[in-house]
Parts: sequence; structure tokens; C-alpha cells
Amino acid sequence: MNDDSFFSINRLVEFGMGMAVAQQMVNTMNSAMTNMHVPGAMNAMQTATPQFYYAIIDDNQAGPFSEQELSRLIADKKIVKETYIWKPGLPNWETAEKLPEILKLVALAPPPFHKNM
Repeated sequence: MNDDSFFSINRLVEFGMGMAVAQQMVNTMNSAMTNMHVPGAMNAMQTATPQFYYAIIDDNQAGPFSEQELSRLIADKKIVKETYIWKPGLPNWETAEKLPEILKLVALAPPPFHKNM
């Protein structure tokens, strides 16, 4: 019998070991890709925990505020770029202009209305 045959026991053992290694690589890659977050990709929906913020308004700590409440305060000019903001996870208070999520709210706030005469 020819040992170079595809059906020889050595070839079958090699094939089986190759499949086991390939399966381990697939499992590792699937795990890595499942845990990876790619912005804009169709990632699994994560339960968003409501974010809340504190602000220094009129020299007093105020809050907690939701994003919707912050938007109202921005529109009312009670929060400006120099206003100090803190949220859970920040080590220190930061000015509003240094927090991208606050800048997003500023960009979404409508401009003041002026009636044309």
C-alpha cells in the first residue's frame, strides 16, 4: 500500500489536526470580532444606560441633567462653552467645549429666532 495516498492514516491524522487548528482559529476570530466595536457597523444593540450630567450654573453645582435638559439649558444660554460639566466616568470637571457629547448638543440646538421686519 502506498503511504502517499490521500486515504492513508498519516494523511487522515494530518487532515484532522489541520481541521482542529483551523476550528480553533475560527473560534478565536469569531470571539474577537464579536467583542469588537466598529462605529457605524451593524453591531449588536447594547442597552444604553441613561447618561446624566452635572453643571456649574451661577456658581452652584446643579443636576443631574439628562441630555434633553442640557439641550434646553444650552438654548437658554445657561450653559455656554466655558461652563464646567461633569458626568460619571470623568475624573474631573471639564468645560463644555472639551466634551464632544455636549458640543453635539450645541450643534443640534436651534439658533435664536429673529423675526424679519
